[in-house]
Amino acid sequence: MDLETNKNEDAMRLAISTMKQRLGTIEQGGGKKSLEKVRQRGKLTARERIQYLIDKDTPFIEIGAFAAYEMYPEYGGCPAAGTVGGIGYVSGRQCMIVANDMTVKAGAWFPMTGKKNLRLQEIAMENHLPVIYLVDSAGVFLPMQDEIFPDKEHFGRIFRNNARMSAMGITQIAAVMGSCVAGGAYLPIMSDEVLMVEGNGSIFLAGPYLVKAAIGEDVDAETLGGAVTHTEISGIADYKFKTDEECLDQIKRIVSKIGQGPSAGFDRIAPAPPALPEAELNSILPADSSRPYDMLEIIHRLVDHSAFDQYKQDYGKSILCGYARIDGWAVGIVANQRKMVKSRKGEMQMGGVIYNDSADKAARFIMNCNQKKIPLVFLQDVTGFMVGSRSEHAGIIKDGAKLVNAVSNSVVPKITIIIGNSYGAGNYAMCGKAYDPRFIFAWPSAKIAVMGGEQAAKTLLQIQVASLKAKGQEITPEEETRLLKEITDKYNSQTTPYYAAARLWVDDIIDPADTRSHIAESIKAANNAPVEQAFNVGVFQV
Repeated sequence: MDLETNKNEDAMRLAISTMKQRLGTIEQGGGKKSLEKVRQRGKLTARERIQYLIDKDTPFIEIGAFAAYEMYPEYGGCPAAGTVGGIGYVSGRQCMIVANDMTVKAGAWFPMTGKKNLRLQEIAMENHLPVIYLVDSAGVFLPMQDEIFPDKEHFGRIFRNNARMSAMGITQIAAVMGSCVAGGAYLPIMSDEVLMVEGNGSIFLAGPYLVKAAIGEDVDAETLGGAVTHTEISGIADYKFKTDEECLDQIKRIVSKIGQGPSAGFDRIAPAPPALPEAELNSILPADSSRPYDMLEIIHRLVDHSAFDQYKQDYGKSILCGYARIDGWAVGIVANQRKMVKSRKGEMQMGGVIYNDSADKAARFIMNCNQKKIPLVFLQDVTGFMVGSRSEHAGIIKDGAKLVNAVSNSVVPKITIIIGNSYGAGNYAMCGKAYDPRFIFAWPSAKIAVMGGEQAAKTLLQIQVASLKAKGQEITPEEETRLLKEITDKYNSQTTPYYAAARLWVDDIIDPADTRSHIAESIKAANNAPVEQAFNVGVFQV
């Protein structure tokens, strides 16, 4: 192992360590004191409920662990947006599990809580996954109600999705294991079956204090909307249990009896590990994101037998396209080549840049995969499209539009992994969040922005200096240097994977070693939903 490889591995290991330390803090929810209070009431925490519910020795693909990371500091933060969610196996069946974390502001909904819950529902709807809601929430976080209550993508959309999923035949099971108040009370009642835990679970549109203020009635929470009330008087709930564990056991029994629906029929054979060591993934990506490397080295450590059949291998070399298998699943891979390449015409092409020929190739390959019903995997490390008069005259916008069109209209599942840079229109063309990937994950090395930090900072500096000079202010070289550093630091802080994951631009930040398993579980989830829409690109730039 040479010095450069050692340096790369050290940088990636440090990034992974930082990610895991931050994740460990997030997993503490509202803190040790809050966790202890929950246990004193005989309740399991959100994460303990999920661990009890899912089958032993099966993966749980968490979604949005870093949601709301470093957001809402004025309110003490909102770890994981107050919700633990993801895909896990219950009675052998892949399910979407959504659990309110009552240790975070009593499970109250912040704006990012709503966004995260909608994303979890979206994944369930796209992949026809049964949904299990573990409800324990005080409802909307009132100080921010204007950002969570009335708009199209706010709190009310959750219940609209409940209704839509029911119409789609997607099973929804709600276990009320704590508070379920106000508008939130509709979520369990719009599910197929409702379970409640005695003494802790309660469902009502208005709690005892509000009832007293509104109509002057004195009533306690258990009488108003407890498990006995709703299973024996109102008929709203279907089952009641004395403990969280008994309640979760019943969910397992219900899920075990759900019938199998039609599948998409994606091709799968016996899985095989890569021929090259997956552990070496940590040492391939340069510590300096501007340095070149061979993306094939990463692909060969992700795919079965390290076998990758390249499509148009000698054309459009700045994007790698080809067929492979991941955990036995057939996939089409579209990846940015990060090393310098040379075209047959003798043109040197920079790694990570999309040129006319590579855009043309990738668009055609995406069409082929749609024709064959092969899921697509995008490996992003892109700095954008080639600029300059030569590219403009050659029609780079036209060829870029062709690629964006193919990505936009693709009907097979798309799974995106942001490995390194994800800049500007390159993010779009390589299936960024705006292009509906079924799942999108980032390595700790990812950077997401409209352009690279150095270029952006210099552009912003020029604008700021020009503005100051227009007002008659003189800028010294020292002041200009200070301004540049200030702008660069701020811009760079907004390009980290944590900033992106906090806002759910990516579903989660993952260890490179987990890339294969995340892709495989994603395709397995996608295979639950038949591809019913015809592939049609409309008016295509030629």
